[in-house]
Amino acid sequence: MKGIFLFLSLIGVLTVQSAQWNQFRGPNGEGKTDANLPLEFGEGKNVTWKTPMPGKAWSSPVIWGNQVWFTNAEADGHKLWVVCLDAKTGKVLHNKLVFEIAKPQKSPVSMNSYASCTPVIEEGRVYVSFGAHGNACLDTGSGAVIWQRQDEQLYCDHFRLPASSPILHGGLMYLLFDGADKQFVVALDKKNGKTKWLHKRAFDYRTTNGDRKKAYSTPVVFTHKGRAQLITPAGVATETLDPLSGKLLWTARTGGMNASGLPQFAHGLVYINNGMGAMSAVRPQAGAKAELDAVWSERRNIAKKSSMLVHGDYVYMVTDNGVASCLEAKTGKSIWSERLNAGEFAASPILCGDHIYCFSMNGNAVMFAAKPEFKILSRGKYESGFMATPAVTGNALILRTKTAVYRVERE
Repeated sequence: MKGIFLFLSLIGVLTVQSAQWNQFRGPNGEGKTDANLPLEFGEGKNVTWKTPMPGKAWSSPVIWGNQVWFTNAEADGHKLWVVCLDAKTGKVLHNKLVFEIAKPQKSPVSMNSYASCTPVIEEGRVYVSFGAHGNACLDTGSGAVIWQRQDEQLYCDHFRLPASSPILHGGLMYLLFDGADKQFVVALDKKNGKTKWLHKRAFDYRTTNGDRKKAYSTPVVFTHKGRAQLITPAGVATETLDPLSGKLLWTARTGGMNASGLPQFAHGLVYINNGMGAMSAVRPQAGAKAELDAVWSERRNIAKKSSMLVHGDYVYMVTDNGVASCLEAKTGKSIWSERLNAGEFAASPILCGDHIYCFSMNGNAVMFAAKPEFKILSRGKYESGFMATPAVTGNALILRTKTAVYRVERE
């Protein structure tokens, strides 16, 4: 009976991975797919549909079945929407105004948006976050709001607007609030939005400058030595918690501020980029409350905004200024670094087989080989630039630019 249960569980996992793109960077946040994606792309090339999308919002699409969901916002942050498109036709199925904000937080820079947090979705429900401006759960059939939170407990001064995306695990929804004034991790009951636990950051920031305390990363859950661990990058350090209780397991002083990349776990190491151009590989110690040292660290050609890919024995990433790099995963040794000549990047790359797809802020698209020898495989150009990370459904890319959403697939 136990064997049957494990088999059925594995089938369920494989089904989700192959058919659904349920969170930021897809299943487990790894940014990987086994789809048969198009090898040529660009404006008007292999485009099944294109749906114009007004507003200013950088959240990435998530997909369940025939629905594509993402958030949207006015540039000034007064109105916040949740949008659903038909994955086959691009038709707008829902355009739900969820929150109206009388006094949105202001930002000293224009890089971010009021809807940069990517939703997380499961059968029948989609969960959205606008950070301190509001969090909600919607019915994916009717678009009706099931629960919402706009209260003091889920509030911080983001200083440069929110960007951390929620994830689900074990019946809970996890959110990171690393603001200039308060820094904490919270787990909500996904059924009703009520707080299950709240963990205040427990390490010493060694500064009173709130700008250096903020962060925008997305958490991830992995299992190490039979124990689930919730890894939550912050400014200055990274904490890992027990997902069910919020109990602190271990801390690594990973440095920097503005952490935004999603960590990865492979080769017995947790890979973390700190948002200021440095990366650490940490060996997790289940149950150890002490601060852990990095197995290796690297500062050359490290992405600040986008997330990395771990593929086989190598780590791949694209820096903000458009340099692609390949590191040896176990040692951090640089294998190659090459300029893509495609502009600046904020969206995270995705991996299909041994092909890496990446999309720049000025609309350039580049595909290069995920191999220890650098090779450009294809290039394309879109009318508008990319801040959102691509999603995958079937053998199609769902791309969101600053002005439209596309379905791109082989003819």
